[in-house]
Amino acid sequence: LHPQGQLLAKSWSSLFEGPSGATPRGPIYSFNGRKVLTDPLWPRHLAWHGSTPRGRHARRWDCQGWRSSGVAEGMATPLGEGRLLAGHRHNCSTA
Repeated sequence: LHPQGQLLAKSWSSLFEGPSGATPRGPIYSFNGRKVLTDPLWPRHLAWHGSTPRGRHARRWDCQGWRSSGVAEGMATPLGEGRLLAGHRHNCSTA
């Protein structure tokens, strides 16, 4: 255990190495302290990132400029998949 909490990845760049990014380690918490993988507030367990599998900006699928009445799609990865950037397109309205 580190003084700041648990280690998620060895470095910032290691999150994006390889074709699908790093496998997240340990529990993931929201900014208000909820455990994302077990809290009912997070039903889909998605990591929204708007990136290609190589870590580049997915301009067409980043939900930028999205409005609640829109049908835009963004790149997100189910956290249980184990690879941070192995994303799929999801409707930007998805909780």
